[in-house]
Amino acid sequence: MKLLKLYQDDCPSCVRVDNLLNNLEVEYESVNVQENLDAAVQYGIMSTPVTILLDNEGNEVQRSAGFNPEELEELISKL
Repeated sequence: MKLLKLYQDDCPSCVRVDNLLNNLEVEYESVNVQENLDAAVQYGIMSTPVTILLDNEGNEVQRSAGFNPEELEELISKL
């Protein structure tokens, strides 16, 4: 399992998600949707941040949109 965070540079909630993940010492991959529109289309991103839990084959297991600490901690617990 891995965690994927999709974000934009000018997004305050994206920074809050980063801070939470870093404080919890969680490894994750970040993708800037402004620089990688293919990822935005692939995952159906309409707004950021979106944090997605992926299985080992890259399939989506669960996602959290926006800054929602409870949802994020639930995703992290499944890593």
